[in-house]
Amino acid sequence: MKHEAIIFDMDGVLIDSEGFWATAEREVFGALGVPLTTALTKQTATMTTAEVTKFWYELAPWPDRSLAAVENDVIDYVEAQIRQKGKAIEGIEDVLELFFKGGFKIGLATNAPYRLVPVVLEKLKISRYFSVLSAAEFEAKGKPDPAIYLHTANKLQLSPSACIVVEDSRSGLIAAKKAGMTTVFLDRLGSFDNSMSELVDLRITSFAEFIAHQSLLPPSSQGQNP
Repeated sequence: MKHEAIIFDMDGVLIDSEGFWATAEREVFGALGVPLTTALTKQTATMTTAEVTKFWYELAPWPDRSLAAVENDVIDYVEAQIRQKGKAIEGIEDVLELFFKGGFKIGLATNAPYRLVPVVLEKLKISRYFSVLSAAEFEAKGKPDPAIYLHTANKLQLSPSACIVVEDSRSGLIAAKKAGMTTVFLDRLGSFDNSMSELVDLRITSFAEFIAHQSLLPPSSQGQNP
């Protein structure tokens, strides 16, 4: 089927923000006496903020503060970091411009809280490209459940098979593939392994490589420089 839309994950795809979440986790939960370990934080890396908060509370319950208040502390920390230090993933605006000019609908689907979405888009000055914005907090389950991608396709008024997804995590790829979408894996950190092969339709290490590859770009943009 002809592709008509492209949907981007946010953290690690639009903005280099993964480190902000890791630091927020250490600062907020560490201050509550939670014994964070590298092995356990690997488990939380793909969770929603609410899921992360519940995970640490069940491991080491803290007194006096609600889960909602602690979750909000984490989000506040990340928001401040985005506003102060947030930087776009190199080449993202070039890719957005190519698909926008090529007539594609452009969506965003993230496990991050929705209130961070406009913060990121405004910080990077890319709001104008997006017609649909989705966050997993409005779904029963976050990625790797496909709900957020199915919902995004519905808002785009397109079949899932008409959508390309750009992700940088295994859980995101699983969600997109379960939704029946074409997947592009942005492997900036070299985390690809053979077990991911069935989840990935195209693996790239940069957006410049995506543009050079051209196989999934809008026909009108192929052979052109952004």
